[in-house]
Amino acid sequence: MKFLLPEKWTKSRPLVPVLRFSGPIGVSSPFKQELSMPTVAAAIEKAFSMRGAKAVAIQINSPGGAAVQSTLIYKRIRALAEEKDLKVYVFCEDVAASGGYMLSVAGDEIYADPSSIVGSIGVIAAGFGFPGLMEKIGVERRVYTAGNNKDTLDPFLPVKPADVERVKAIQLDIHEAFIEMVKSRRGDKLTKSDDELFTGAFWSGKVAAELGLIDGLSDLRTKMREVFGEDVRFKLVSSSGSWLRRGKKSVSVGGGGINLGSLPQGFAADVISAIEARALWSRFGL
Repeated sequence: MKFLLPEKWTKSRPLVPVLRFSGPIGVSSPFKQELSMPTVAAAIEKAFSMRGAKAVAIQINSPGGAAVQSTLIYKRIRALAEEKDLKVYVFCEDVAASGGYMLSVAGDEIYADPSSIVGSIGVIAAGFGFPGLMEKIGVERRVYTAGNNKDTLDPFLPVKPADVERVKAIQLDIHEAFIEMVKSRRGDKLTKSDDELFTGAFWSGKVAAELGLIDGLSDLRTKMREVFGEDVRFKLVSSSGSWLRRGKKSVSVGGGGINLGSLPQGFAADVISAIEARALWSRFGL
């Protein structure tokens, strides 16, 4: 007598590797490694090389950041998607804005929650100026350069109109490249004019769907079950490394104080990065 196994035991369940891109791009924080090409390259390669994969899903929760790192990650995803002939589904979470949206357009289809923040297709540069403070406290700034523009946007010197124009010209180049990327990926799905879509404005997921910036409102599990069936299985592919794995200097307690060498290397830079990351998130009310 022939013994038949249940079909669900013999039939291979569809597999969808899942990549998760979370945090500001190119900006590290004390407890989280930065989201950049070097930190995600291995995970991207692994996801697209996974045996039996039917597609690759990407969850994105990012307020943006470095334009070059965003572009590099985007290009790697598209290159591997074409090489492996795998469709890419992107799912926006709280925020997919600026560089975060740039990563999103690497997807063949993009979905979001109705309350997600999507868009911000623009370029921004921000900083502080302290020339008045320097004068008030009686500190003289001395700068020596070889090259007339080496002190461009020095925060301790008055703003020079020529410097501002130079920076704006660079921003325009980056913005145009961003716009072309969105148009090449979204094509005739976009429903509004350039003057409405590419101002740096951002919208809820609901409005983003109406504008054609995304394909609809859904989440990873719901959409993948809809496409591949209820028995679809997911494999999270994560990047390795974290703040806890960084090198630390030795701990030394004694003499009535604590040796600051016990703090992680680059502690001051980490604090600054954390402030920068917080500022990026706060632009979107988070």
